[in-house]
Amino acid sequence: MYTETGQGLVEYSLILLLVALALIVVLSIFGSDLADVYSNIIDNINVP
Repeated sequence: MYTETGQGLVEYSLILLLVALALIVVLSIFGSDLADVYSNIIDNINVP
């Protein structure tokens, strides 16, 4: 008989790995655009 003790942990770690990879890909594609958006928001907040 096989035990399934660590199966849930392995599945959650694979999901976490896929989410991290997707986040890295999205940030590498849209990173500069997001930085510009946040910079514009901060500039508009600081204007008296």
